[in-house]
Amino acid sequence: MNVNVLKIAALAGDGIGPEVMREAIQVLRVVEKKFNLNLQITEAPVGWAGLDAAGEALPKATLALCKASDAILFGSVGLPDRDPTVPKEKRPERAALLRLRKEFNLYANLRPVKLPAALAHVCPLRPERQGKGIDILVVRELTAGLYFGKPKKTEEVIEAQAGPHQPRRFHRAVDTMVTTTPEIERIAHVAFRAAQTRRHKVTSIDKANVLENGVLWRDVVTQVGKKYPEIALQHMFVDNGAMQLLLRPDQFDVLLCENTFGDILSDEAAALAGSLGMLPSASLGEAQGMKTFGLFEPAGGTAPDIAGKNLANPIAQILSAALMLHYSFGLDDAANAIHQAVAKVIDAGYRTGDIYTAAEPKARKVSTTEMGAAIAAAL
Repeated sequence: MNVNVLKIAALAGDGIGPEVMREAIQVLRVVEKKFNLNLQITEAPVGWAGLDAAGEALPKATLALCKASDAILFGSVGLPDRDPTVPKEKRPERAALLRLRKEFNLYANLRPVKLPAALAHVCPLRPERQGKGIDILVVRELTAGLYFGKPKKTEEVIEAQAGPHQPRRFHRAVDTMVTTTPEIERIAHVAFRAAQTRRHKVTSIDKANVLENGVLWRDVVTQVGKKYPEIALQHMFVDNGAMQLLLRPDQFDVLLCENTFGDILSDEAAALAGSLGMLPSASLGEAQGMKTFGLFEPAGGTAPDIAGKNLANPIAQILSAALMLHYSFGLDDAANAIHQAVAKVIDAGYRTGDIYTAAEPKARKVSTTEMGAAIAAAL
């Protein structure tokens, strides 16, 4: 009997987080039984739930749990309209999510974007624009660039003026974009290694015609690419990349991006799959043999407009659990079983509201819990 305990910190967070996390845990319990695993899943508050419970977006007990676990299964945090008096540095987006990335050095964000054939009609692109099919892996550097560079501040500026006029006062916001050679090298290796298991192409995104960061990025990625002669490397400016995702998305295999560009383009790419509710993500640190500590979360947000209404699509959270089984535990059979169960349910016509269209003959509109139960049953 397999008695190896796999410790998972389940941080549901805010908005629809608790609803979709519940379904992911249900699926994991089926996987646990089916594959004779021993999953120790411990839930803890984060985000506004953490602020309510312990006065911090990332409570000390939650952080301690994460450090004692083998992986983090994360929901979502942030309620933009809640309590504007809370300083920005203490709000969940910075104080919880960004801190976890930095705390565990989760420098590599992987977002697979795949449009199932059964959902081709929910893609915003016409069929002829979809080409041979949309199957893109966005690899995003996660701990450098604008989001982490210093200085980062808003300050008052007093501009002296000649003559009798009063000095002009205004505010200036400063964000600093800093990227180093080692940071670029390690994320580039992640992208090229991923391409080895896919269609052997990396498209590197930068703005080398304007930004010094872009010049360095392009130079370093080119050098790393020479170590992978079997991989085709293409460089593309970010504005052209954004356009090409809409014109001919099937040209992309692995899309390698720095932090800010990756944040934006991965959401744009996600729209091509019809809904953010379909897309998981993995934020990974350094690999330890065949296993990697990571934080696994849906690509979407807290969706406060539908929170508590049993309407959210749990598939992204469930597929994030599959990524966790693959990357952090090396349980490829279990991960594949979840992917196959999701595909079976989609092919059978189960649709939450975000992917439902009345024009689809066999579509059956279901709730969050019904979708989760169907996937669990399909396992």
